[in-house]
Amino acid sequence: MSANLTRDNRIRVTTLGDLLLAAADEHADSPAIVFPDFRQTYGQLAAAAMRCAQRFIALGVKRGEHVGILLPTCHEFAELFFGVALAGGVPVPVNARYQAHELAYVIENGDIVCLVTTDKIAEQVDFVERMTRGLPEIADATDGANLSLKAAPKLRSLALLGESTPPGFLPQEQFLALADTVSEDAVHERRMKVSVRDPGLMLYTSGTTANPKGAVISHEAMVRNSIALGRQRYQLTAEDRFWSPLPTFHIAAILPIVASFDVGAAYLTMSHFDAGVALKMLEEERASVTYPCFITIMSDLINHPDFEKTDLSAVRLMNSNFAVQPPGIAEAMQKAMPNTIQVGTFGMTETAGTVCTSELDAPLDRRISRLGTPLPGMEVRIVDADTGEDLPNGERGEILVRGYSLFEYYYKDPEKTAEALDSNGWYHTGDVGSLDDDGSIMFYGRTKDMLKVGGENVAAAEIESFLARHDAVKMAQVVSVPDARLGEVAAAFIELMPGASVEGQELMDFCKGEIASFKVPRYVRFVTEWPMSTSKIQKFKLKDQLTRELEAAS
Repeated sequence: MSANLTRDNRIRVTTLGDLLLAAADEHADSPAIVFPDFRQTYGQLAAAAMRCAQRFIALGVKRGEHVGILLPTCHEFAELFFGVALAGGVPVPVNARYQAHELAYVIENGDIVCLVTTDKIAEQVDFVERMTRGLPEIADATDGANLSLKAAPKLRSLALLGESTPPGFLPQEQFLALADTVSEDAVHERRMKVSVRDPGLMLYTSGTTANPKGAVISHEAMVRNSIALGRQRYQLTAEDRFWSPLPTFHIAAILPIVASFDVGAAYLTMSHFDAGVALKMLEEERASVTYPCFITIMSDLINHPDFEKTDLSAVRLMNSNFAVQPPGIAEAMQKAMPNTIQVGTFGMTETAGTVCTSELDAPLDRRISRLGTPLPGMEVRIVDADTGEDLPNGERGEILVRGYSLFEYYYKDPEKTAEALDSNGWYHTGDVGSLDDDGSIMFYGRTKDMLKVGGENVAAAEIESFLARHDAVKMAQVVSVPDARLGEVAAAFIELMPGASVEGQELMDFCKGEIASFKVPRYVRFVTEWPMSTSKIQKFKLKDQLTRELEAAS
């Protein structure tokens, strides 16, 4: 039967909140979320999400208002995420690696009215300290449920999970008790008013400007893209156990969560990635689909001493992205899992995750050397970035995407929205790629001044603007250089103020603790004269210079 006539290609769409409730209706006793030391059924998760929705309504969250979730990967994330959706709000997962001033920017720019975080310190991250440092007025606030901050005028409440009671935060006990003040009927009245075209979530993503942009994604985009990936391409069923170690504030985690919940599969994850724990989990939980994706995770897995003795025979499908992995990764993985179907994927936040991924019956060489074909209903073009003209198959140009999974707009940034989304509905990704005759895509880099450090998008301009705060820095220019583990890392070229003197390590230390660790430059070089075109600094020359230097030293 033709693929476009099969039942799995029927268009199904609902809201994020109802997707979870539907899963609980059909799979109440099946595992929904599994951690190495915690598991929760669909029935338990749906009940917990309903309680969260009651709390948000009690705090005055209205339909369409933004609720921030600042947490490491934990089971509470899913409860809160779907709870916000059930209450008619818009969840805003906040990058847990953001530093104080980044958190303050997102809270203010995103018009977040309520934010939930934790006092648990994981990986040396103290969210209470960071929040208070970013918004110092919190320390003087007396009621975490009724805030009035000049720096974040929309923020009305800060709820804290954990046992501590710092000033300015609503303690956990009081936050949890709020559920008893609102009926479940009130939640159902809210969720029934939500449209699939309403904003379903907002994720901040770094662009070519100094500050990240809030990409607003509809319920339809998130749910339909998850179904297209899960049912229509990965052939997920309720019997699958989908393992992903990616942080839950990332689109690459939200996508498989929703895809798993759509079919009633179990979603397996971990609070922080540890290769030894991951291998044990993969074996003991009999993971059937895995989503390691990024270079750092793949490299850590195959280089762990337990890798070769771990039984990975249950893994039928792995999103391995061998086409963009360093040499050696593919060979090691295929040797360990000869019967696993390896696939590649291309996507981004603005497309609700995946745009292209391999078809499971595609030849092996296509699945490991390219990044797949568009999901059903999605369109991809390769154009000349200057002229906008379509390029022949095989030629490199800018990747354009159109379809149901595109974000709606960048929040409060119509100029950037207009630059990204044209009048014909095409999203200009700023990525360089090519299409083969069979429709397979390959990604080569970015036309925008961007870095991708271990899977995290980083704007060079953001690091440059922060370095420029140092008294000794006249100008900073940031480029990417190759890194065996992270794919690429930031390197800063610095022109000093006249008479100023500073060491490279001092500038790196200046960044540490102030911007996310993956943004901190790994190399600093000083220049007295910039390589210039007619009017612009030629960054590619800086990058080539340092790359040659590092290669010569290795």
